[in-house]
Amino acid sequence: MSDWVDVVAESALSVGEHVLVDVDGVEVAVFKLEDGFYALEDVCTHDGAEIASGSIEDNQIICPRHGAHFCIKTGEVLCAPAYEDIASLEVKITAGRVLVRDSRWD
Repeated sequence: MSDWVDVVAESALSVGEHVLVDVDGVEVAVFKLEDGFYALEDVCTHDGAEIASGSIEDNQIICPRHGAHFCIKTGEVLCAPAYEDIASLEVKITAGRVLVRDSRWD
């Protein structure tokens, strides 16, 4: 089972901001939205480029290279040119700290 990785203080990010973290060798973007924190693998499934520097509209991240849209909360692809979802990771808050875990291989 993968371990929880301590990412950042809950109060360190404002809504719409993100931070990158390595989780078991995988680059992960942790986003703060109005209703909480969400974590996605930092890769666009269209061409393998990073996704975290894309713009955020509502609860979507837009790929900075080709404009694919993904739901930040679930990783679901919402429009082409991507057709596969981005992996979404577990997030929890403990003692004011944001922690993430990649349980895909457990």
